Amino acid sequence: MSLQAPARTEAVSPASPRLLVILILAASIMSISMGLRQCFGLFLSPATTDLAVSATSFGFAVALHNLVWGLSQPFVGALGDRFGPRPVLIVSGLIYTAGLGLLAVSDNALLGLDLGIGVLTGIGVAGTGFGVLLGAVSRAAPPERRSQLLGIVSGAGSLGVLALAPLGQHLIDAQDWRVAASAYALICLAMVALSFLIGGKPADAPQARAEERPASIASALREALSHGGFVAMAVAFFACGFQLQFITAHLPKFLAICGLSPNVGAMALGIIGLCNAVGSYVFGILGARYSRRHLLAAIYAARTVAIAAFVALPVSETSTLVFAAVMGFTWLGVVPLVSGLIGRLFGLGHFNLLFGIVFLGHQVGGFLGPLIGGIILDGTGGYDLAWYALIGVGAAATLLQLPMDDQPRRAGAAALPA
Repeated sequence: MSLQAPARTEAVSPASPRLLVILILAASIMSISMGLRQCFGLFLSPATTDLAVSATSFGFAVALHNLVWGLSQPFVGALGDRFGPRPVLIVSGLIYTAGLGLLAVSDNALLGLDLGIGVLTGIGVAGTGFGVLLGAVSRAAPPERRSQLLGIVSGAGSLGVLALAPLGQHLIDAQDWRVAASAYALICLAMVALSFLIGGKPADAPQARAEERPASIASALREALSHGGFVAMAVAFFACGFQLQFITAHLPKFLAICGLSPNVGAMALGIIGLCNAVGSYVFGILGARYSRRHLLAAIYAARTVAIAAFVALPVSETSTLVFAAVMGFTWLGVVPLVSGLIGRLFGLGHFNLLFGIVFLGHQVGGFLGPLIGGIILDGTGGYDLAWYALIGVGAAATLLQLPMDDQPRRAGAAALPA
């Protein structure tokens, strides 16, 4: 049984103007939202020096950002399922802007770091990132093209960093970090402007048939949490957040300890963004043809091997950029695969909510990665123990993801495209 629109609504064809508009808007908003947060690591050294706080304090703020993002995602997703993406994106974009603005003007670490980066941008990215935007694209896309189109939008999530990371580093070098944070806040307002142009309520978009959708949020949660494969996917997603958010927050500082120029860190973030755009699209295509659980396991394994090789070899500009390319190629390739599995297992009726539940596992890892990195740096003066932790967590996720149960339980969902 494939996803169909109700009789009163026609499915959106792959080349329809409406679908193209949704894709362009979703990719643009995702690029700004995810690109800005991937640049937080650029502020570690200048902000901690100016505010007279430790790396642990900065790591806690980034960790809190990830935890708030994860805790907010199911609720924001449920609002998107009910009211559509537009109001959620507008409000979340304004909150995101307020967080960056507070970071730029505050002389208090509690306000600028913990409230600005930690809480406000955490809520902001929850409403302007994956869940709401991928839900809008999933509802508009034909089933046979969904995985590929989700890959395009996911890949756009790191394209913004190609421009934002060099811009931020230039402003930090030429002016100071507060000027860079202020510029990021102004750029964030562009998301708000774009959000006025996207999607109405979900009822206006093609939907799964009524018998394929859980009748309520409570029944959707019961169904998902009783599915062993869904739980395994959420737990394995922890490793993704743990590894990637550690790298986002601490790679520039690690490279500085190794004696490399700050520009290498900005270049590495840019390479990650470029390769992520390619990798997400590739994994979106592969996810429509091959086992998504096997592809997820392969991503976790490839990342873990790349981390082990990076720390085993001498750190140089070349090794750093190669490492960034490998990590970037696998960076957000998980998103179209996880999204496709959720749609296949449970349909689209509560897609945003269920993606938020899985993403919570990712963000618990994203909370611990930067926090543990900061604690280890302050305690040992280096990152060796943190890198070993990344390797162990990635290996465990690979072993957990590989045997995942990826079969739908309901007869209505079982015939959705594999």
